[in-house]
Amino acid sequence: MSDQVPASEDLPRWRPGVGREGAVARLVALDSRGELTTDHARLVAEALGVSLRTVWNWVSVARREGRLSARTPARTGVSADVRARLAVWGGNVAAVHRELVAEAVKAGVADSVPSLRALQRAVRQDLSAGERAGLKGGEAARRRFDVYGKRPRTHRNACWEGDHKRIPVRVDLEGSAVCPWVTWFIDVATKAIVGVAVTPHEPARDAVLAALRMGISRTEPYGPFGGLPGRVRVDRGKDFLSKAVSRALGAFAVPVDDLPAYKPYRKGTVEALNGAVEEMLLVSLPGYTHRARAAEAYHPDPVEDLLSYPDFVKILLDWVAWWNTEHHPAGLDASLTPLAAWEADGAPVEDVAEERLAFFAMEDDGRVRKITTNGIAWRRRAYIAPWMAGNVGMRVRLRYLPHYDGQIEVFSTEEWGRHLGTAYLAQAATVEQRRALSSVREKKARALKADLKAAEKLRKTRYTATTTAAAPRPRRTVTSSQAEAEIARSRGVDLAARALPDLIPPREPPASWARPVVRPRRAAGPQADAGQAADGGPPGAAGVRDDSGER
Repeated sequence: MSDQVPASEDLPRWRPGVGREGAVARLVALDSRGELTTDHARLVAEALGVSLRTVWNWVSVARREGRLSARTPARTGVSADVRARLAVWGGNVAAVHRELVAEAVKAGVADSVPSLRALQRAVRQDLSAGERAGLKGGEAARRRFDVYGKRPRTHRNACWEGDHKRIPVRVDLEGSAVCPWVTWFIDVATKAIVGVAVTPHEPARDAVLAALRMGISRTEPYGPFGGLPGRVRVDRGKDFLSKAVSRALGAFAVPVDDLPAYKPYRKGTVEALNGAVEEMLLVSLPGYTHRARAAEAYHPDPVEDLLSYPDFVKILLDWVAWWNTEHHPAGLDASLTPLAAWEADGAPVEDVAEERLAFFAMEDDGRVRKITTNGIAWRRRAYIAPWMAGNVGMRVRLRYLPHYDGQIEVFSTEEWGRHLGTAYLAQAATVEQRRALSSVREKKARALKADLKAAEKLRKTRYTATTTAAAPRPRRTVTSSQAEAEIARSRGVDLAARALPDLIPPREPPASWARPVVRPRRAAGPQADAGQAADGGPPGAAGVRDDSGER
């Protein structure tokens, strides 16, 4: 049930006569000295926005009861039990009130429950708008009522923020419709997008490393943005926290701030960029999946009407260039673009030599290999290059991009760090072969999906709808013959059920093996013992087989 709490525990609210206590105390003091006049009361009435008669009533109450402020009646409060019930009912106060009334009637104390209006008023007074929204819509709804501060303004390259975003636009990739992903980093101080990497599928650490490589380098075609950041803020994505990313940034002593999960406001700059690209670019492209449509069934755009993957990447990169050079993002001066803010910032930029970035983001498996007449063997494949001619027998080490096996970089072991050259896959499949293989794999996937769907229908028992509190009946009734037939079919393919352990009898054990001693078994009654003794054998010795197998 609800508690009774005084109204004085409410948050301060302005109302006419809000300064009554101090004013009445002053008037009572004047009255005690015989100095109270109508002019004093009129001044208080004009200052507090009440009538002169009200002020004299306040003075009269103070003389009679000694009370300087208004009477504070008790009101209904929200207890812990009521909060729990509100959470159960999703913030529905009427449902909680019905539940309380039903319990009170059952206990015979129906008058102990406050009215619905009183309970609703208590919920509005004791729970904030964010708490009420959270009870109804969860944590995401509650956060919309929170107040977030801003980090102090810093200089360029002081901090970058990175994130993945799934692009809600279907594009054509070799005849199939896919939704690509973009991985990018943005400079917090100047709002400049420093690095971008696009993948036609869910990205991995290679996309993060490619975007970082683009952001750090300032040579053509990159720049003028770039250099080493002071720190990088990311969420708890496994790609951003992989060993490859931490090793690549750790080599330049750049710390990575791992922000708490499900708190996008901790990296608000890149989250604002994710929303801006959808509102300013993606909504106008063909194949946009969040477009408002008519009430009839949704029919996606055919693949022929979609943008090709290269065209989409070009459009996205052109938009990034427009953002950096022409757009005026919020958070900067109204007359500044990210490029202008970058050039106006006097903070020094720490560049990295291009030879140190030549193999940035590449991994090394730590093994030493040898160049043979077939090239270099890596992952059971042969890689060749023209520069290998005359170098058969040389020991080398490899470096490669994550999730990409089309080419590898070869280094010598005698002088580690000397790049020998690039090697390419010797027998790469053609585009037609890859498309045919993809078609075969898709057919197998569809067939397996159909089989699993059929199996799921057989496994699940569906029941009829009920309108009363009774046990539902199965929709389909199986006959005993059908059940036996299906069980027999399952036994036919079950290898364990088809096993015949006695098909081949065991061989006679060798004579050198120790055999267990068989003790004679005694009969159940004394007559049986007597009969066995009359035959000349000891009691219980009849029917015992000796080692020779005779009785």
